[in-house]
Amino acid sequence: MKLTILGCYSATPQLYTNPTAQILEIKNHTFLIDCGEGTQVELRRHKVKFGKIKHIFISHLHGDHCFGLAGLVSTFRLLTREADLHIYAPKGLKEVITLQMKLSQSWTNYQLIFHELSSTSSELIFEDDKVEVYTIPLDHRIYTNGFLFKEKLGERKLDMNAVLNADIDVAYYRKLKQGANVPDNKGNIIDNASVTLDPKPPKSYAFCSDTAYNEAMIPIIKDVDVLYHESTFIDKHENLALPTKHSTAKQAATIAMKANVKQLILGHYSTRYDDLTAFKTEAEMIFKPVNLAKDGKVFDFKDA
Repeated sequence: MKLTILGCYSATPQLYTNPTAQILEIKNHTFLIDCGEGTQVELRRHKVKFGKIKHIFISHLHGDHCFGLAGLVSTFRLLTREADLHIYAPKGLKEVITLQMKLSQSWTNYQLIFHELSSTSSELIFEDDKVEVYTIPLDHRIYTNGFLFKEKLGERKLDMNAVLNADIDVAYYRKLKQGANVPDNKGNIIDNASVTLDPKPPKSYAFCSDTAYNEAMIPIIKDVDVLYHESTFIDKHENLALPTKHSTAKQAATIAMKANVKQLILGHYSTRYDDLTAFKTEAEMIFKPVNLAKDGKVFDFKDA
């Protein structure tokens, strides 16, 4: 599981900072999460192949999280994309994008599939044989979801020395990986656990931006490997957090602590701050380890 931060600041783009967008690579999927202005430029900068993006998850309809989408959809068209593109987003975004295409006479030459979200409860919105994705209802000024990405448990690993010693025919290797007991070449049933190893523990990633302090999310993100939580403000500006429905670094750390996550990534910083050191310092008073998101930073969670 690998996370590439394309942008992690709130409000308006600046010369060296970008609004929210990130790429999550998980179990052979390349998921784009949010698509602020300039996202396609950052995708190019970080050499993300456009063709690998088949699913886009949009948290809410504030511009710093979705204004880059119309441009990206248009670029896919110019590149003669053929693969379907699935967009999971609050109800209303389909209307925005299709109106843009209609007025510019720029209908896509690929299938654009919108999955409109409106539930205020967590729901499963994507599933295949390797990954599940759930919404995380958040508390913001408009309808907003975070997203929980969960790997499914993989196949068991063959202990080849044990398999060979047990004299098991290669025709049964697939069943062994699936957890079945199988016969050896003499017809004796071999216990699966004696010749296979447990698969790697499945990883999970929770993306939570934007939101006020919201303990309702804790049961949904309980025990996740990695939590990305917005931290628009530091403690001295806590008075700004509640009316704008954002969080401080300490509040993000409190959620991480109460949810028993393994590690926390802070992001969505207000552009009022030139130095981000205080975010990490304040969060670490409550929870560790804390990482700071940074535009262009790559997190590889092989050992998460």
